[in-house]
Amino acid sequence: MKKIPWIIGFITVLALNATANAPLPTGWWRASLQRTDGHTIDFNIAMQYKNGKPRWFIRNATEKIEVTAIEQKQDSILVQMPVFESEFRLQVVNNNTLRGVWIKGTSNVTQVMPVTFVYNQSQRYPQAKQTKQKISGRWGATFIDKKPYPAVVEFRQNGKALTGTVLTPTGDYRYLEGAVSNDTLHLSTFDGSHAYYFRATIKNDSVITDGEYFSGATSIEKWTAWRDEKAEVPDTLSAVYMKRGEDRLHFRFPDLDSNFVSMSDPRFHNKVVIVQLMGSWCPNCMDETAFLSDYYNNNKQRGIEMVALAYENSTDFQRSQKSLRRFQQRFNISYPMLITGVRAADSLRTEKTLPELTRIKMLPTALFFGRDGSVKRIHTGFYGPGTGEHYEAFKKEFYAIMDELLKQ
Repeated sequence: MKKIPWIIGFITVLALNATANAPLPTGWWRASLQRTDGHTIDFNIAMQYKNGKPRWFIRNATEKIEVTAIEQKQDSILVQMPVFESEFRLQVVNNNTLRGVWIKGTSNVTQVMPVTFVYNQSQRYPQAKQTKQKISGRWGATFIDKKPYPAVVEFRQNGKALTGTVLTPTGDYRYLEGAVSNDTLHLSTFDGSHAYYFRATIKNDSVITDGEYFSGATSIEKWTAWRDEKAEVPDTLSAVYMKRGEDRLHFRFPDLDSNFVSMSDPRFHNKVVIVQLMGSWCPNCMDETAFLSDYYNNNKQRGIEMVALAYENSTDFQRSQKSLRRFQQRFNISYPMLITGVRAADSLRTEKTLPELTRIKMLPTALFFGRDGSVKRIHTGFYGPGTGEHYEAFKKEFYAIMDELLKQ
């Protein structure tokens, strides 16, 4: 990360040098990230202690993210998120309130957002009022980020309580949680990388208007939706291709221990190989990695190999290595993870790393290679477990592809 204001560094010094203070109350807290436009992105954590050590569980609908890297000393708390280059630096205002900042490493400037935690708040939107609106189901949607792009929004409503997800051509926005209040919907999520808030007006049981999608400290998009139980996002299976005359990749990159790995290495010979293009900063990559790692560890004896090519936020090897180590340990990854040395935001990332491909449009992307070493399928984007039936459909398709390749 780049240097941040001196006051944040001062908070860190307090966190590392002060003497231990009394434990904070256990139970639910509500956090509010403050955007520059005055809007907040809200989420909930459960505070617990195990063997005298604090731990958090960040709740997004059915997802619970365990956070254990917490240093609590005197009136200061330092919290490192388990996967992403992301942390909280907090001070205890009183036994019911914490204030500080959330810091997230990016490919450009370090993002810093003020945050407040309030105790005894289990609801994300406690001010939500009763509603007669019913929006459960699938909706087609259009989001506008400079230019329009299609999406599918899925809602699950139980009284005022609302959960759901958004699917786009590049992936999904994971687990969303919120409420319907009168004719307004609110949904948000926080996972250490994503910090999203969606709101919109429910015009009637078939139309949603005036939607706003707030991301991080400053980004905002407009959106609208219409009920459509058959709505689908465009097929992204073939969004990336091998160039004419190419059917193999010829990369050679260092792994996390600085050992160079290439597709010509003996470990890949006569194997069905998946090459995953990913980044440790990417939540959809996180979900795909969790799936791939579990599949690999349970099926590698069948003649399967995998390798991940990482496009990170920085060209600095040690910074990338640190982020990917955390990823590797979190998901028990036993296949090679390679550092391409090219930033994810580099417009020439394809030409610099995999010139055999047409432009890499999105991460994650997975390339399937047969035993003969040639590419057989390419899949871009990922719909994770937060998407329910879409995730199950992906798994069914993935298993079928792998079984077919293993027969060849």
